[in-house]
This record gives sequence, structure tokens and C-alpha cells, in this order.
Amino acid sequence: MYAVIKSGGKQHRVVQGETLKVELIDAEPGQSLTLKDVLMLVDGQDIRIGTPVVDGATVVAEVVRHGRHDKVRIVKMRRRKHYRKQAGHRQWFTELKITGINA
Repeated sequence: MYAVIKSGGKQHRVVQGETLKVELIDAEPGQSLTLKDVLMLVDGQDIRIGTPVVDGATVVAEVVRHGRHDKVRIVKMRRRKHYRKQAGHRQWFTELKITGINA
């Protein structure tokens, strides 16, 4: 059984017991969350697709930790114009452990 959820403007395919990194969620580590934006639910041959979400379906997850991803370098340069600009960005994330998928 797996589900496709929406979190932080992105879609994630999740199965029970999996850990994944999503956009920062305001929750304490160890806290349990219920994600209600379930876009698709698959249980064997039974496929339920939401319009836009599946009614009554939830995904239960536990917050493992918060952190920051690796640095992404942004370099802008114009050749022969003596122009070069550098910047970096580290995005915050929340690591979730999927503890249950409820249909």
C-alpha cells in the first residue's frame, strides 16, 4: 500500500516505515502529524484518485528532526563584461517517518 501526498507544494510517494525530507513544518521532533492532502491511494488493485484529494484518507507521520540541505551555489556571470556574482542557499527541511496510511 502506498499513497501520494502533497506537502510544501511538492508531491511525494510514501509507504509505511519510510523516512522522507519535506519542506519545513512547524512541529517539534517526536510529535505525530496527520497529513490530509492525500492525492492518490493505492492498495493492491484498488486505486483511488482524489479530485483533488481522496475523501477520508490520511497519512500519519512522526517528525524525526529538522535540518538544512547541502548548499546550492548560484553563479551569475557575463563574459567580457567584468561582471560576476555568487550566492549560496541552504533550504530548511523536516524529516518525517511515515507510521501509517489510513484509507
